[in-house]
Formats: sequence, structure tokens, C-alpha cells
Amino acid sequence: MKTRALATAAAAAAAIAIPSLAAASTSLSGGVWASYRYVTNSDFASPAFNQYLDEETGGDIGREALILYADHTQDDGPWSLSAETRFGPGSFTDVANNSTGDNFVIHKLWVGYDFSPDWKAYIGKSQVPFGWKTVNFWPGDLLMGGYGDQMDVGGKVSGGFGNFGLSVAYYHQDDWGETSTDTVDDNRHWGSSTTYRKIQTGVVDFNYTLQHGENSSSQFGISAQAGRLEDLSNLQGDCSDASGNPASCSGMDNGSHNAVALYYQGQYGPATAKAEVIRVNRDVPNMTNDVKNTRYALEGGYAFGNWFAYLDATAATTDTDGNNADTVHAYAPGVRYDYGPGWFYVEYLKSDGDIGRNGDIYEADFDALYVTMDYYF
Repeated sequence: MKTRALATAAAAAAAIAIPSLAAASTSLSGGVWASYRYVTNSDFASPAFNQYLDEETGGDIGREALILYADHTQDDGPWSLSAETRFGPGSFTDVANNSTGDNFVIHKLWVGYDFSPDWKAYIGKSQVPFGWKTVNFWPGDLLMGGYGDQMDVGGKVSGGFGNFGLSVAYYHQDDWGETSTDTVDDNRHWGSSTTYRKIQTGVVDFNYTLQHGENSSSQFGISAQAGRLEDLSNLQGDCSDASGNPASCSGMDNGSHNAVALYYQGQYGPATAKAEVIRVNRDVPNMTNDVKNTRYALEGGYAFGNWFAYLDATAATTDTDGNNADTVHAYAPGVRYDYGPGWFYVEYLKSDGDIGRNGDIYEADFDALYVTMDYYF
């Protein structure tokens, strides 16, 4: 009798301690991808980007990844969760500067709260509400680098009223941990673990959508972000005294950053169109001159059956004192085919410049063909 009473009490205590999942929806899924790359023109000598090596070998197949997804929503409550974890060289993570030191990364992890059908809050690592991101798979953000597919750690509230949309966010840092600069899909444009990283950044996005019919709309928006750049060049030394004891971090040469984007997105039946202008300013730690540049981006696409053809085109100019780079360009035409459980992509990247870790442009030729397949289950 006593044993039964203890068991009943334990079950009751467990029911109180563990939230009810009876009225909830949980989804666990996964995916894989890999790509073939053939470099046709390159100013870089490293094996991954060497055109003469690919002429000898016929290109390489790699950039493989396993992706795990977990999503949860309360059917009778306001809470939700979304997570994405990636494993492998194709995870789009910066191993030397991420929080794990390996080809393993938590790309997304947020807990959401629905205030109403139109307004939602997010806490964790989520998409930064700034302009739009490119549609291509492997060529990536091109000369939008640093301001395309950003995933940072903090809080965000997004919603709308009528045809207006608004997002307000605060991101405490750009990745997990003390020194990681890993934004995953849009990497190597915000310093490194030994130079600087983005912290304490506020973001606002405001847009208006004009409906033209059931399948046609035009959206016009403005995004702005501003925050601090943390000096990581001598983190332990800057925060300790001559004897190695903890002390005020007065030696850190912290900087700041801000950017504004004006953008347009259109959907007209099977056709899509996008345009964006981004103005960038950074006071990078331990750099003499502030970084100043302007980015331009256009995108067009057309869907027909299971096919979607697209073109991402970008350009960038610099106003940074001491940087004599000319206007640089990057183009990525491509086509993808929906075969059921995933897509085939054929894409070509042609560029004469890129964005460095300090957020400024530099000149360098790089052209490559990418053929990618993914599968989701």
C-alpha cells in the first residue's frame, strides 16, 4: 500500500514538473547535400580555388553536409521552437572562428512566442531582419557579404499591421561563445576570433507591401543596423594587469558599425524581381581608417513547372581612405530543378572582387561552376 502511494505521489510530482506536450506538434527531419565544383578562372593558389588543379583533375566533389531539423509548436499555446544543426565540410561554417572548432554548427536555435496571429517574438539565434538574401545555393551572398544571410544571437520581434511590416531586434553577439564570429551562411565578413567581432547590435526593418492580385505583389523596405565591434586581438592581456590578475578591459580598442539598406522585392506570378542598395560604415578595431563602401544588388527569377531560373548580380564601390580598388562585380546565373525530395542546382559564379573580413572590398578574379544536389527526409 505504501509503495503504491509513493508511486502515485511520484507520478503526480512528475506531471507537475514536466510541461504537458499532449497538445503540441513536434517535427524531426533531416537533409543532406553535396556539390561538384570546377574552377575556370582564379587569382588564388590554394587547392580549393586553383584553376590549374581543376584543369588537371576535372574538378572535385565535396562540400558534403548532414542537416538535422527540429521544430515544435504548442497547439493550444503561444510557444514554439525551431532548430537546425549541421555537420560536415558543407555546413557553411568557419571552423577556425566558430564556437565548436569543427565542421559542426548550430545554424539556428530560437524559442518563439506568439503575441497574436500577426506578431511574434524570437529569442536565440535567428535571421537578422536586414534587406533580403540571395536565392542561389553555392555562390552565396556575393558582394552583399556581411549583410545577406545573417544569423545572430539575441532577441527579435516581428509582425505587421495591414500592408506594413516591422521587425525590431537586439543581437548581443553574432554567434555563441566569447570569440566566435560565425554567422554560418554569410561568413568571413565580420572579423575573426583573433581580430574583432560584432556585438550589441540593434536592427530595425520597416516595409510596405502593395498587392496587385492573388499572386502578384511589390514590397518596398528600409533596414538599418548599428552596434559595437569588440576588439579580440589581445583579449586576455587587455583584461588583466601586469601580474596576470583580472582587471578593467581598458586596453581594448573597440570599434563600431552601422549600415542602411533600401530594398525592393516583387512577385508577379511566375516571375520574381529584387533590388537593393546598402551603405556600410565600420570603425574597425586597430585599423587607422574607417571602412566605407556601397553595395548594389539585383536579382531576377522565373519559375516554369519544376524548374526555376535565376540571376544574382552585385557590385560594390569603396570610399575607404587608402583602398584604391575599382568598382568590383559578381554575377551568379543558375537554374534549379525540383525532383521531389530535393533539388538539383546548376550555377556559375563570375567575379572580379569580393568582401574581406574588415567589411571592405578587394579586387580578385574567381569564376567557378557548381552542380549541387540535396535531399530532405
